[in-house]
Amino acid sequence: MDWFADINWLHFATIPIFTGIIGWLINWSGLIMLFSPVRFRGIKIPGMRELATVLPRKIQEVPGVLQGGIGWQGIIPARAAKMGSIAVDKAIAKLGTPGEFYQQLEPDQIAEHIVTVFRPEIPELVDEVMRREHPRLWRDLPRPVREAVVERVQAQLPTVVGRVTTEIGIHIDQLLDPKIMVIDHFQNNPSLVVRIFRDFGQRELNLMVTFGFVFGFLLGVPVAVVDSIFSQWWLLPILGVIVGWTTNALGMWLIFEPPEPRTILGIKVHGLFLRRQDEAAEVYARIIAEDVITLERIGDFLLDGPRGDRTRQMLATALRPAIDKAAGPARGAVRVAVGPNRFDTIRDSVAREAVGRTLTPFKDPVFSARQAEKIRVLVARRTKELPPRDFVEMMRAAIKEDEWMLYAHGAIMGLAGGFLHLAIFGVS
Repeated sequence: MDWFADINWLHFATIPIFTGIIGWLINWSGLIMLFSPVRFRGIKIPGMRELATVLPRKIQEVPGVLQGGIGWQGIIPARAAKMGSIAVDKAIAKLGTPGEFYQQLEPDQIAEHIVTVFRPEIPELVDEVMRREHPRLWRDLPRPVREAVVERVQAQLPTVVGRVTTEIGIHIDQLLDPKIMVIDHFQNNPSLVVRIFRDFGQRELNLMVTFGFVFGFLLGVPVAVVDSIFSQWWLLPILGVIVGWTTNALGMWLIFEPPEPRTILGIKVHGLFLRRQDEAAEVYARIIAEDVITLERIGDFLLDGPRGDRTRQMLATALRPAIDKAAGPARGAVRVAVGPNRFDTIRDSVAREAVGRTLTPFKDPVFSARQAEKIRVLVARRTKELPPRDFVEMMRAAIKEDEWMLYAHGAIMGLAGGFLHLAIFGVS
């Protein structure tokens, strides 16, 4: 009773209010640390890069340190490539092999679209190559003969393009690597990873900020009791560190844990993100289909990716027989007239020129959008089927190894809050 009578109630009551406000600020500023800035901002320090190699591993994980700078990049965009890698392993790879994925895009429809778009370009293509490789022969040929060559190429186009899309399907496992596509795109566009979290999780993230005040206030009550009993100046700063660290840890736990619904003290608890896995899957699939694994990017990867040379060689090989047949009955005479080496050069030039134009229709935005819907449905279905633990890992992987920075940030703010309370109200 003496303790109760001696309490400085203003001092006592302001401690939970302080810890509540600090808890709110911790989680609010923690979200800023998670997402901003998208690109590293800071300054380069001479000798920092060399010094960083001998610093503790945790310090090396701070964005910019290994690159010789001091500054900051949002934790999630800084780990965009890692999230892309795990996203492929956990969800996109479950669509099947690249070959099975390619078949879902309906190669027959792709072939029909290529023929429709590519057919009007045949006259220009043949004329361009012939003028470059054998201008005199091409100029001396009567117009009906030149038109007949073009018509023969156009007539064979459906068969040739069908062969091209079939060849791509046969070798797609060697030509297309969805993991590289996703990792590279996430790394080059870290804002996409931020969008994934923001588009479906903003409500939960806002709730986490609100709970920062609740957690801070509740934790502040025992802090006030301990402070009023022992009345030591150093208690509030030390307890502030504990409250700050715990507030951030509870906020992260609220978002991601537990992955499966669980009853604790009669209360059903379930990670906030996990409660809306199906909605999250739809948002995630839409972003993947619209921005990451698009038909346009598949075409770019096939032709200009790390295995592009192999794709071009394969397509040129598939196109050469069509060029041979384009000369029709006069093929032998033309071969003699221009020489076998020259004839082969013309044939190979037409084939090489046709390679890039063959996949140009992949860039048609309307057709690509139709195919994107197939990709979206596939990715959404597989993401919804993920076990909750895998879904958590896919979403949390980008930040898990850096969570200590958030907790340290909370501890520092808790320490500052303790000193601020001391400065205003003194020792209990």
